[in-house]
Formats: sequence, structure tokens, C-alpha cells
Amino acid sequence: MQFQINQLRDYSSLFTRSEALSWLKLDFNSINCKIKRYDEKWLEHHNSTYLDYLKHVYSILADSYQNEYILKNEFLNTWLIKELGENNSQLFSEFRVGNAIADLAMFNGCSKIFEIKTEFDNDSRLNLQIQNYKKAFNQIYVIIPKSKLHIYTKQEASIGIITYDPKNDDSFFIHRNARANFEIEPSTIMSILHSREYKSIVNEHYGYLPKLTSFNQFSVCSELIHEIPLNELNNIFINKMKKRSSSNALSSRYYKEFNQLFLSLRMNRNSKEKMIASLKTTIQI
Repeated sequence: MQFQINQLRDYSSLFTRSEALSWLKLDFNSINCKIKRYDEKWLEHHNSTYLDYLKHVYSILADSYQNEYILKNEFLNTWLIKELGENNSQLFSEFRVGNAIADLAMFNGCSKIFEIKTEFDNDSRLNLQIQNYKKAFNQIYVIIPKSKLHIYTKQEASIGIITYDPKNDDSFFIHRNARANFEIEPSTIMSILHSREYKSIVNEHYGYLPKLTSFNQFSVCSELIHEIPLNELNNIFINKMKKRSSSNALSSRYYKEFNQLFLSLRMNRNSKEKMIASLKTTIQI
């Protein structure tokens, strides 16, 4: 079945943080609008819940409109969740590094960034993004359409490339592995760390914490952290990121259409179950 691009874009607006927060409040106005606009005939043949409808919309988007949400979610489902289960790992969505925000960041034995470029994106900002990511991360991967491989292979050889094929459900493939980089920048690491984290690093590394005020704590700790050897700082940074509160709601089996939302909202199992229970409400138009 063919769908108009405007309809697909409209469908994709359902899978956003703001929408998910509305579902928790039993506010389904946006979903109801989509049903009235496109799917009243579908509703006639289904005595369905909002969860059923969102799964229906997700399947359409996965087949016909692989936007950033779909790609991030499918990459989570087919690659990263398995790695999370096998390692002491931490995963973040939309992770800020300097002047850039990475789509996905993973910390396990090393630190990895995954930057997703859809068929609708270009590479105009990629060089700036990569320069920021190199200041804090050991491995950088770009996830790109197979059809645009000739464009992205021009990136420096240290950048890993993962391709996907929108016409193939099992589509992610490593074209080129990332080379490890450990020349991180302490100033960038400081910009990522929370105050309790950088104070903890100083205390643990030096065995004491200097007298600090709210005005000088950043500069004093920054000077001390700059003195830590880079290899050691890299390991300390990874361990601190792994200790941040995590989303434990991800699953490769149940409600996997929403994994990226669970991750983005840092949901735990209780908040996930609350959202799913809300979505099991019978559709009322």
C-alpha cells in the first residue's frame, strides 16, 4: 500500500517525547486526530486499543518511512540491546558533546558514539560533529543509507561506517570498523561531567578534595583533572558514565516499538509499565 509523504510525516510525529508524556496523562488527542484523518476505516474493522494503533503506525513507518526515530529504534533492537545484555554497559540517547549532540552513546569497555544519517539527511554538519566527538569518545560510527556509501567513505579512515538498507529488514552491516582514539580532551570531559562526578574523580584520584566554593569548584577541579594521564582519565570517565542512572525498560521482545522513547525519557520499569497500561485504553473517538 502506498502512502503520501505528508501522511507518513504526520504519523512519525506520534513517536516523540512530548507525545509519550501525553499518553502517561491519558491524553490521546493527537492519536485521535490521526485516526480521524487517515484511519477511520481501519478502526471500523478493529475493536482496538491505542497500543494496537501505534503498533500499526510503527509497522507502516518501518516499511515506508525510515526516519530518525525508526532507525534509532531498529538499531537499538537489533544491535545495542544485545550488547547491553552481554556487558556492563550504559546507553544514552541524544548525548551532548561540546557543540554537537550524538544520536546514541554507549559506554562499556570503551566509549562509542553512533551518529545516524537518514536518506533525508546530508553530510554538511558531519565534520563538525566528528571533531566534537573525538574529544571525548574512543570510537565513532556513522550509520548511513547503503545508497550513500560513496559519500561517507570520504570521511577519515578512523571513522567506522555502518550501512543500512531500507528495503531489507535485517539491514545493518559494518562496512568499516572504527579505529580506537584515546586522545581525549580533559576540557570536553569536564563539560560532560556533573559537578558531583568531577568532584568524585578528584577525591578518588588524589585522595582528597580541596576546599571548594560554588564559584571555584569547576576551575579548581578542572586544573586537577587536566593533570591526570589521558589513558587513566579515559577509563575514569567511562566508569563514571556507567554509574549514571540508566533506563532499564529496554526489551528486545516486548513493546520494542517504543524502546527509543523509553531510552530518551530514561524510563524505569515502573514508568514503562504505566505508559503501556495507559496505551491499553480502548480507542474512543
